[in-house]
This record gives sequence, structure tokens and C-alpha cells, in this order.
Amino acid sequence: MQIHQLPYPDPGRPDVRSGSRLLVWLIRGQLRGQLTALLWGLVHLTAVASFPVAVGLAVQAVVDRSGTRLALVGGLMLLLGVLSALGDTMLHRASVTNWITCAARVQQLLARKTAELGSTLTRRVAAGEVVAVSTADVEKIGWFVEALSRFTAALVTAVTVCVALALYQPALGGVVALAVPALALAVLPLLPRATRRADEQREKAGRATELASDTVAGLRVLRGIGGEELFLDRYRRASQEVRTAAVRSARSWALIAAVQVALPGLLMIGVVGYGAVLARDGRIAVGELVTVYGAVTFLLFPLRHFEEIAQAYSFSRPSARRAARVLALRRTAPAAGQTGAGAADGVPPDGDLHDPGSGLLAPAGLLTAVVCGDPDAAGRLAERLGGHAATGGLEPAAPSVRLGGVALDELPLETARTAVLVQDKDPVLLSGTLAELLDVPRSGAVPVAAALAAAQCGDVLDALGRTAPAADGAASDPMAARITERGRSLSGGQRQRLALARSLVTDPRVLVLDEPTSAVDSHTEARIAEGLARLREGRTTVVFTASPPLLDRADRVVFVRDGLAAGAGTHRELLRSAPGYRAVVTRETDPPDGTGGPDRPGARSRSDRGEKIGESA
Repeated sequence: MQIHQLPYPDPGRPDVRSGSRLLVWLIRGQLRGQLTALLWGLVHLTAVASFPVAVGLAVQAVVDRSGTRLALVGGLMLLLGVLSALGDTMLHRASVTNWITCAARVQQLLARKTAELGSTLTRRVAAGEVVAVSTADVEKIGWFVEALSRFTAALVTAVTVCVALALYQPALGGVVALAVPALALAVLPLLPRATRRADEQREKAGRATELASDTVAGLRVLRGIGGEELFLDRYRRASQEVRTAAVRSARSWALIAAVQVALPGLLMIGVVGYGAVLARDGRIAVGELVTVYGAVTFLLFPLRHFEEIAQAYSFSRPSARRAARVLALRRTAPAAGQTGAGAADGVPPDGDLHDPGSGLLAPAGLLTAVVCGDPDAAGRLAERLGGHAATGGLEPAAPSVRLGGVALDELPLETARTAVLVQDKDPVLLSGTLAELLDVPRSGAVPVAAALAAAQCGDVLDALGRTAPAADGAASDPMAARITERGRSLSGGQRQRLALARSLVTDPRVLVLDEPTSAVDSHTEARIAEGLARLREGRTTVVFTASPPLLDRADRVVFVRDGLAAGAGTHRELLRSAPGYRAVVTRETDPPDGTGGPDRPGARSRSDRGEKIGESA
């Protein structure tokens, strides 16, 4: 695989049983690139290792006053220089290719896993951990994979030079051949401590990254409640912990680097001193001493590769272990003995949406509202209805949600996503134009204009139209207006309505909405309820809400308490017959039955949390 051929058509199925197995799988997948880098590494290092021989021959030719031999040696040195330059250039090219292609493969695997798990990923793995794995850990894994071929070339060359020295000049060569392996192994006792400190630094950096992401995401809310300084102080403390850990880690690696410089220096001093004694006694020629000295100098170069591979492996092994842990996550966790035919032909099933774990039933073709007093439980149940594995609330081994009698867990991911679309309570708007935002996979049955009208986006279009570029003499097109990352230039209500319009355009068989109107005013909410019911008529729609306008328009309302369906009927029927339901919808803190609300004492509807105050805030 060459860089210009990226991305991989299929990055493959990694071996995620352990971090070491993942590294081996990556290396095997790049075997051709590894062999190419090894070949050019041998060319480069062999040429460099031959220079001391040429220099020794040149010195001896000068001592013997042989001009012919000196000229021949000069030609040999020129050839070695060309081979060294060519080998070094091609080695660098091959190594960088190996690094980039390895990193790209891991990033593609992580991206595929992210798309497979969706928002469930950050419920199983901290957001900072995901960021660290997809950035710093990918870099470290690629570093080890590309350094392996250079290390192998250095190892082969170093062994060859040591053997040659022992045969060429046993007195000096034997000393060098014994000392070099000892120098290469001298840093091994220092590596575990350095690795532990590096892992500590990485974990603290991950926590700081997660804290920074949460702070930025909630900056508007923090400003509203005056909590900016509190979070900034927390981040400052986390940042200082990262700095302290980085200094501790740097000290360990500085010690390793110092050992790698000091010990070879001592070897060099010893070789020169011992060689000078041998030359004075006439046991070796001056040219031989120069050759051995040059060979020892060359061996310092492979020793640096030994240090690098040890450091790369120490960093990449925990990084690979973390990447393997993320890649090993599965979208589903079917219960024991669970079977089903699935949809082998790729056609999404149709019919009632039923969750055996909670007892929730959403009849096909109807608008079903779900009232759940616990926002977190509602979010988990919404994700579960989309076929994502449960991560709390319900038992992980509960039977899969079924659509038309078919378990969503048993459907191919693409088919499940086509059948059921889940919009969570905090949908993400990617940066780009409004037209790009609404350019999503769709059935084609719902025009963009109809979706925007149903989501009551008229004022949003007017606002975007004032910022959109306009041609000479023509009105500006709001569809060409740019939306900043995560829609930060829009109010909370505007973001919600655009996200709702995007979901409506998709027109899935089953649409699950989690609090789609929590940030809009009651009048707009009533119009959205009308538009949603009209546009989704005949299609299965599930809305998690406690909003009376939406509940009044629903064909069926299900009340969920403690993770189980506790009642079902129309909005008005449940108001009369279910005190707990009435407490949630009317925001009573002490319902007549003394239950204290739906899931906990004093629970209140999200429509009363101040999210609707200041639509334009």
C-alpha cells in the first residue's frame, strides 16, 4: 500500500485479543513495506559500515606510499557514499510510508468502530480516552511499526560488523563483540519505570482533554450560571498535573539517553587506549587500528536504533492495548440462547417496535410518546431502541429490541441504521453550509422544504439568509449560509429545530426522538407537534418528551417508571388514571398517590428546567 492509494478499501479485521497481537497483525499486514524498508536499510548501513574499512585501507596506502591503492580506495569511498545516500533516502521514504499507512489503517478501524457504536462509544469509554487513542496512541503504534524494519537492519549490520571485527582483529574485535551486546541491554532495567511514568502522563493528559472538551461544550451554560472560573480552576489543576507527570517522564527518558551516550563513550575510550598499546607494541598496524576505531564509531549508530526500538515498544504496547480495547467493543451483547432470522436480503424489517426489556411497544405507523421522569434513563432507552447495546439502567443481557419480530442486534449494521434512526437530546451539527447539513442519506419521500417547515425553521432560515453570500442583484440563499462547528453560532432552539429537520428529511421507517423540543418556546412547540404528526403520518415515530403539546398530538403515550412501562393510553387517559404520570407532565412535586414523582422524590419534567427561557440566548 502506497500513500497515494489511501484510504484502504477495507482495513481488515484486526486481532484485538491483546495489544501485542494487534501489533503483530499490523506488521503482518505491512509485510511488503517492512521488507522494502529492511532492504534499503541494509544497503544504507552496509555502506556506512564499510567506510571504516576504506578509511583504514587509505591510511595504510599512505603509510606504504602507494598512490595506486590510494586512488582505488578513493573510488571505493565515492561508491560507498553514493550507496549510503541512496539507501538513506529510500529507507526514509519506505519508513515514512510504513508509518503513515499503519496509522491510517488504525484510524480507519477506529472510525469504523465509532460509526458502529455511535453515541454508545463514549458511554463505554471516556471521551478523553477516545481522543487519546485516535491521536497520540495511533502515532505511537505507527512509530513502532515503522521503526521495526530500521531496527532489524541495524541488528543484522551490527552482528555482521562484530563478527567481522572478531575475525579481522581478534584482540580488539573480541572486546568490541562482547561489549556491544552489553551496551544494548544496559538500558532494559530502566525501561519499566520510564514506561510507567509515560503511562501516568498519558492518563492525566486524557483526563485533562476530557475536562477541556466538556468545558467547551458547556461554555454557554457555564456563563449563564457563573461557573466559568470553577471549571477553569479545575482545568488549571489538571494541566499542572499533566506538566508534573511530563517532567517525571522526561527525567526517566533523559536518564536512558544519558546511559546510551556515556557507556558507548567509555567503550570508545577503552578501545582507543587498548588499540594504542597494541599498535605501540607492533601487534597491529596503524591502518588496522583506524579500521577498528571506525567500526566502533559506526556501532554507536545501531545502538541508537536499539534505544529507539525499546522506547517505541514501551510506548506502543500500552497504546496498542488501549486501541485493542476500543476495537474489541461490540455493538450488541445478545442474551444467551437468543436467535433470529434477521434480514439476510438487506431489506429493513417493518412492523411494531418492541423492547422486551422495558415492555415498551410502539405500534407501526403511529406516533408514540414516551414519558420517563429520569432524563438519563430516557436517553439510555432511546439508544436501546436504535439497536445499541445497553450500558446502564437495563441489564446488558436483556433481549434485543425487535422490529417486526426481528431482533435489531441480528441485523447488519447498515440495515439496522436504515430501519431505525435515533436523534439524541444533544444532536451534533457539523460545520458547513445548511445544504450540506441536510444532504444526508434519505428515502426521497420528504422534500427538504417540507422538513424545514415541519420543524418550524422559518425564522432560522431568515437569520441564516442575512449571513449567506448573495450574487449581484439576487437575494441571499439561506441554504448557502455556513454553520459553525456544532452550530455554536445558533441558539439552542435553532440547533434543535435544524437537527429535527435533518432527521425528518432522512425519513426512516422508525424515527426515535429524545426531547426534540426542550429548548423551544411553547407556541413553537405546539406548531412542531402539528408538523411532526402531519409529516410522519403512517410512519412509526417514538418521541421521548414530557411536553403537553407533543403528548396531546401522540396517538399513544407510554409512561416508563424505573425502566419499565408502567402505563399506556392517550395523554388525557393517563392524566386521569396515572398519578405518577400526572406528576411528571404537570410538574407536581407531591402526586396524590404519594410516590413523589416518577423515579425519584421531587422529579420534575425537563420542560421546567429553564431550557426554554430565552430562545435566542
